[in-house]
Parts: sequence; structure tokens; C-alpha cells
Amino acid sequence: MAKKERVLVLGNQACVEGAIYAGMRFYAGYPITPSTEVAEGCARELPKIGGRFIQMEDEIGSIAAVIGASVAGLKSMTATSGPGYSLMVENIGYAYMTETPCVIVNVQRGGPSTGLPTKVSQSDTMQAQWGPHGDYTAITVAPSTILETVTETIRAFNLAERFRTPVTVLLDEVMGHSRQIISLPEPGEIEIFNRVKPTVSPEEYLPFEITENYVTPMPAYGEGYRYVITGLTHDQKGFTTNKPEEIAPKLHKLRHKIIDYKDEITKLRAEMMDDAEIAFISYGSVSRAALQATDIARKVGVKVGCLQLQTIWPFPDKEIAEICGGCRKVIVGELNMGQIVNYVRSALPGDIEVVPLQRYDGEILTPMQLIEKLEEVL
Repeated sequence: MAKKERVLVLGNQACVEGAIYAGMRFYAGYPITPSTEVAEGCARELPKIGGRFIQMEDEIGSIAAVIGASVAGLKSMTATSGPGYSLMVENIGYAYMTETPCVIVNVQRGGPSTGLPTKVSQSDTMQAQWGPHGDYTAITVAPSTILETVTETIRAFNLAERFRTPVTVLLDEVMGHSRQIISLPEPGEIEIFNRVKPTVSPEEYLPFEITENYVTPMPAYGEGYRYVITGLTHDQKGFTTNKPEEIAPKLHKLRHKIIDYKDEITKLRAEMMDDAEIAFISYGSVSRAALQATDIARKVGVKVGCLQLQTIWPFPDKEIAEICGGCRKVIVGELNMGQIVNYVRSALPGDIEVVPLQRYDGEILTPMQLIEKLEEVL
């Protein structure tokens, strides 16, 4: 077997590589630090493969264009940071209600408001779950290496198409601007999921039919299937409804197409957890420091492991309970004021102490800070 070529890749460019591998052929966005390299990469690469790049007037227009392109049949993506994500949330809610697959990349920076454009943060973690109003169930993935940025972006597209839903990829400034030598996946190496098309005639087609798995086949506009798309609560034909017997099943559909298939969505990486008495739980760039801290502690005989959440939402509570069930204590490292630590507490029995380690001054959590916290709890 020929040896794979190894290339030096920027985190934000890795996101572009993953999106194109997954079949993304439309990008609309507005430049914002620290995500701009994603837009630059798409502007450079998409025209080479027959795709389309549009720089929109703002983030509101960007997500609107992405939704429209997806309805027209193209796998579509945008990228932004906290302030831009805030502008997008109304239309992200529209994508939830209309069940329109798309991917939103949030390269997080410090906030609120303009905040810290060039500094790292993970303070949009809860926003990725609860940004739009209303009842729905979000999917959010979070890579911690440059190669994972490629593969998790691919997975985000697969999940969006599989479940007809928006999916958020949570990077952070450190992940977006780190470089790493990696081997990009070969064509065909990673399975790609393409949206399921209708097999019935246009006359028989129900665009929001409540199917057995709650995911309705989705044609592209222009393929002969004409149907209504509205952000108003609608029946299975897409028409607005005020009937309780139609409203509840619609919202039930939005929730259960995700939670009933949570095992397909949840993904974690456990390192040295088999005999661990103490565990680090983290995601994104903090997981890099946690892994190094674990290696350092193991060399001096401390039974510690680390658990990286590659899926943040829906929260992998069952998996955390199973993997950390033998621990005495768990340290949750985050670059915010504590946005998943209480979810971890809820997932674990009361006799396992959950210890927060939070940094929100625009700097990274270092391995030595994790070691210091470990020494405190020993």
C-alpha cells in the first residue's frame, strides 16, 4: 500500500477539506475573526470543483442563503464566530422547523458582544444547544485535533443529511489557528451519507411525513416535487396548522428523530480510563492539554484518565456514566464559566465528586494547570 502524503494543515483549512470531502458544494458567509480562513478556503477551492461561494452582506443573509441552497439540493455550510452565530440563530431555528440540513461552523472567541476577537474561548457551548427559541434537539460536534477537524466536519455533514437538521461544529480560536501535519483521508475511505430522496410520485409525496424513523425523504427543488416550506408550525403537507393534534406530532418529530437515534450520534474518545480513579473530561482544544496532563500523571503512578467529548449535544450522559463509573473524582476542564460541568454532575452518581476547572481570560488551559488541579484533589 502506498504511503499517504502528509501535509501541514491549518485548523480552519482542515474544516474546508472535511466539508468538500463530505460533498459540500455551496458556502455563504461573512468574514469574522477567527473563522475567516474557512471562507477564504471555500472561496479558493469550491470554484475548482463546480461549487459556489458567496460572500453575503452579513451573517443573517449567510445562513439564509445556506438554507436556500440546501433546499435546492446542495450540501451547504457557513462559518462564523460568536457574534455572527448570534445573528444566525433565528434562521437556524427556521432550519430546525423546516428540517433543512446544513452545517454551521463556530470558531469560538471570547465574549459577550465583540469580546475578544483574537482570543480563545468555549463560551458558545450552551448557545449551540439553545440558540434559537422553541423546542428542538440540537446536534453539536467538537474536534480537538486537526485531523479530527477534517473527520468531524465530515461527520457533521453526514449527521445533517441523515437527520435533516442543522449541525454545529464547535471549534475555538486555538483549534482554528493551529497547524498540524496530517494525512488527509483518501476518497472512499470515509463513508458519506447523502440525503434520502422520495420514491413516491409528486402527487403522493408528503414533505413532512412522520415516517417510522421520523426523517422524511427530501427532494431538491426543481425535481418535480412542489411543496410549501414555512417557519410556521405545519402539518405533514407543509401547510400552517393551529390544530393541537398536528402541532404536537410535529414537535415530537423534531425531538425523536434525534434522541431515538442518540447512539448513532454520540461519540467520545477515552484514554487510559480502564483503571482510572480520577478522570479529566473536556472537549475541543482543552482535550489536547488534558491528554498531555494524563500522560505526565501516569508516568508518576497516578491512576488518571481522560475523556474527550466529540459529541457535545445531545449530551452523552449515558456514556459518561458508563466510562467514569469506576472513578472517585472527575475534573471538568472548560474555557468558560462552566457550561457542561452541571451536565456531567447530572450524568454521574452523587458519590463521584465533580470538580470544575474553568478559564475565561482569553488564554488556554495548560497541562500544568490541569496537573495542579489534579494535585489538589488527590
